[in-house]
Amino acid sequence: MKRTFFISLLSLFVCCSALFAQNIQVHYDFGRMLYGDDQSARPKLTTTVEKFHPDKWGNTFFFVDMDYTNGGIVSAYWEIAREIQFGSGPFAAHVEYNGGLATGFSFNNAYLAGPSYTYNNASFSRGFTLMAMYKYIQKNSSPNSFQLTGTWYADFGKGLYSFCGFADWWREKTPLGTMVFMTEPQFWVNLNKIKGISDGFNLSVGTEVEISHNFAGDGWFFNPTLALKWTL
Repeated sequence: MKRTFFISLLSLFVCCSALFAQNIQVHYDFGRMLYGDDQSARPKLTTTVEKFHPDKWGNTFFFVDMDYTNGGIVSAYWEIAREIQFGSGPFAAHVEYNGGLATGFSFNNAYLAGPSYTYNNASFSRGFTLMAMYKYIQKNSSPNSFQLTGTWYADFGKGLYSFCGFADWWREKTPLGTMVFMTEPQFWVNLNKIKGISDGFNLSVGTEVEISHNFAGDGWFFNPTLALKWTL
């Protein structure tokens, strides 16, 4: 749902999909039910569109999140990232932009750059990426910052199940503090791997749990979703 980045030669910012992949996700968020007034403004529905495209120079990834209430779309957020590969090794140069807007305010432009390291096993059924980046948050009172990011993916059960996600830890001066943590693990059941269902029926059913500290509120929050994903 948020904000994330699966960027590696196969895994970064693409949640357990094929090499050339894009997907559309719909999430129903249970945060309001769990926390009441502490998350009363949290939208119930979020859609995510992701696309990952590798080429001979590296790869490009972007996603767009939109949050919905009964009154319509209340926020839109996107990230776009480019990795430039040097040779066939696991290291790459990573550049990224984050930004968006919501009812009554805009997210500050954020620009990130740094090295990344990617591992994929021989069958490309599991892997991870690690990134250490300089982060410039425009118009923040302390704009020069950093971000550490990890992403992972794993397919098992002959592709029936997928487990993937990201974790971010960054410095940003806010009313809640200066350090922010967020992770969003996702678990999917890929219906086209069930016997008798067409390979072209690319629907997955699953869940995501947004775990954050000093992001959606003061302290720790655990916001699960019920989700559908269609991979194009």
